[in-house]
Amino acid sequence: MKKALILAAFAFAPVFFTPTDAEAKVYIQYYNKDSETHKFKVRIGGTDTEVEFGNSRTTAVTIQGGGDVCVIETKCGKIEVKDGAKIEIKNGCIKVM
Repeated sequence: MKKALILAAFAFAPVFFTPTDAEAKVYIQYYNKDSETHKFKVRIGGTDTEVEFGNSRTTAVTIQGGGDVCVIETKCGKIEVKDGAKIEIKNGCIKVM
């Protein structure tokens, strides 16, 4: 009986440890050179959200969603950012490093 339970546990283990869309995210390290905080519209996994990038600082932000790529909309246009990216914000525009 014990052996059957152990085998069943191993058989279902991949189900419990497989990443899902709920765990998908985009982690971005950023340097905001501007003296103002920016709030940009972000689209990730088909969902729109708004993300705040604090003024005059170097830090990171994690955007939760259904993917590992997001699109950030700035006054300079839309830019695609992948998980683990480093960006620079200057004059309200984003540049991927």
